[in-house]
Amino acid sequence: MSRFFSQKYSRLTPYTPGEQPKDMKYVKLNTNESPYPPSKEVYEAVMEEAKKLHLYSDPECSVLTQKIADRYGVSKDMVLVTNGSDEILNFAFMAFCDSKRGIAFADITYGFYSVFADLNGIPYKIISLKDDFTIDPGDYYDLEENIVIANPNAPTGIALSRAEIEALVKKNPERVVIIDEAYVDFGGESCVDLVKKYDNLLVTMTFSKSRSMAGGRIGFGIGSADLISDLNTIKYSTNPYNVNRISQVAGACAIDNDEYYMSNAKEIIKNREYTKKRLEELGFEVLNSSANFLFAKSDKISGQDLYLKLKSKGVLVRHFTKEKIKDFNRITIGTRDQMDILIEKIICILEEEK
Repeated sequence: MSRFFSQKYSRLTPYTPGEQPKDMKYVKLNTNESPYPPSKEVYEAVMEEAKKLHLYSDPECSVLTQKIADRYGVSKDMVLVTNGSDEILNFAFMAFCDSKRGIAFADITYGFYSVFADLNGIPYKIISLKDDFTIDPGDYYDLEENIVIANPNAPTGIALSRAEIEALVKKNPERVVIIDEAYVDFGGESCVDLVKKYDNLLVTMTFSKSRSMAGGRIGFGIGSADLISDLNTIKYSTNPYNVNRISQVAGACAIDNDEYYMSNAKEIIKNREYTKKRLEELGFEVLNSSANFLFAKSDKISGQDLYLKLKSKGVLVRHFTKEKIKDFNRITIGTRDQMDILIEKIICILEEEK
């Protein structure tokens, strides 16, 4: 770091994104992107909107906001569109937490939560998953901190039910509960409708997974009008034009083509269950997933060795070094052909290990 870097941030450990390699062509199963392209209507809308790039985007994201509100059955003032769901999560940490009001989250979950807390000087409480990698909702009852839970969780893929989330929200009426539903379209149970009942619930979602727009950087939050107003205060104090005009148009068009994307999500679910079965036949332990990925380990090879050997054979998966999960790899679900290539390479590697 330079000698000018603020001491306030000098001890930050930034989030490490998944590999985006350029050295060769990989079967890329490491960053939970969709294997399916956006709809043709999105392509057409993007090409037309590109003619207007000399103009600022709509800071209110009016069209996209209304379409999201209609899709999820809420009023427009209960929605905020952001530059990916990471931005609305960061806004929420900034808006509802401070040095006196911390935040609680799981020990094994999305790695950005601790980064956001450290970035904003927020104390946090880490709550361990159970031995089977599930979240015990009771561990989050009556906390002094605000709460953020990825549901389905990452990187495990395990989901809590809507009833379990509601009980947790009810038990913390004076705390903001953030439910990160980035993967909910792959088998999770959304709690969006609960925002009408509980003014302390914020649900965040993304277009990066089921809507094939990881490169478009569109996220959004749904909550009470008062919560969204607070978040807008943060937005307009940091980055008013936070979503570019091409992404806004692409997102609005994707909502119009919702059937196409939800059909793709169903295909990914089928491929997930197929891959889980094949891995289990090879002796892997595979956690039950409600996301577009699997979390798996083998007693025949370490997690790191499998990751490295797959990479050498042109297949990328995600490996984590935390002691509790170092034997596992997270495998994004792609097309059936991609999953067959993965299985073929794993069979080859396991044969080499004998």
